[in-house]
Amino acid sequence: MSERKSSPWRERLTSPLTWHYAGFAVMLVLVIVLAVRFGMDWAATNGRSSDALAGKQVELTALDLQTAPLRGLDKRVENSRSQMQAFYARRIPPNYSSIATRIGEIQVKSGVRLSRVQYTQGMAGSDVTEISMDAGISGDYPAIMRFVNSLERDQTFFVIRAMALTGQQGGLVNLRLRVSTWLRPADAAASGLPPTPQPGDTAPTTNTAGKEGE
Repeated sequence: MSERKSSPWRERLTSPLTWHYAGFAVMLVLVIVLAVRFGMDWAATNGRSSDALAGKQVELTALDLQTAPLRGLDKRVENSRSQMQAFYARRIPPNYSSIATRIGEIQVKSGVRLSRVQYTQGMAGSDVTEISMDAGISGDYPAIMRFVNSLERDQTFFVIRAMALTGQQGGLVNLRLRVSTWLRPADAAASGLPPTPQPGDTAPTTNTAGKEGE
């Protein structure tokens, strides 16, 4: 009797259909597990990709801010060069004679008297060479101020380096004046002016201190 009852279970266990269902169930479980694992890996990968993209965007923004001052630099350099050339053409004298001539014109117009005018040249630069004028100036105070103001406002680029009171008599004032202007290196070399004495150099005599003003 028991053998008859167990035979149907044996038949079911040994049935190919039963094993088919069992295999299908196992496969379904594996698919579910793999799907869950894939979903977790995808979420992690997507999160890392988003973080990497955000990091790249931050780097790009920082690089953009760093390079912003350099944009148009070539145009600004070219513009600066053009302005320098215009300045040289407008305010740097073409030769030594034009300097001496302009100083003489300002002297006459201001009503002062220049004496012991001597010109020297400094070390040659890449673009310009400094030309120094050392002179005594005498006249009444308003005339001297007109001369000084005219130098500072002149089209030729003059820079007053020093003024020192050397004497005063009645309404006349005597000053020692040092003024600088500049020439192109080739024009300065062609001028024949002696070098400007450097600090510590032995003071030269009057005949060698510089070229007398014309």
